[in-house]
Amino acid sequence: MNSIKVKNCSTCGTPFNCGDTPEGSKCWCNNFPPIFTPSEVVDCLCSSCFTTACSTKIDEYVATLSSETATDNKAKDLPKTTNLIEGIDYYLENGNYVFKAWFHLKRGNCCGNGCRHCPYGFKKI
Repeated sequence: MNSIKVKNCSTCGTPFNCGDTPEGSKCWCNNFPPIFTPSEVVDCLCSSCFTTACSTKIDEYVATLSSETATDNKAKDLPKTTNLIEGIDYYLENGNYVFKAWFHLKRGNCCGNGCRHCPYGFKKI
């Protein structure tokens, strides 16, 4: 049976809703890339702490890649998503979206636009 539970974030202690609704809406955490699961020591995290933990893990993974290995990355094989997540896929700078390396890695190839965080090594001259 699907239900929403109120949990306390295991990092900051903030209460938050967790779970799927009886109507079939999935938990908010399903919008995030499936890159790790909570351990037995750490239960669910609130949206803010989960975004931070996810971003940290992604940044650690991106740091292991080079422009030569970027095309063979794990992100391109994850399930495709339609929602962009601030702090994971992009950040805002002066009102503009700046896409992070993770966003580009999910595509699986360089778009050729000379993006600031291009993991494939493309630079406009």
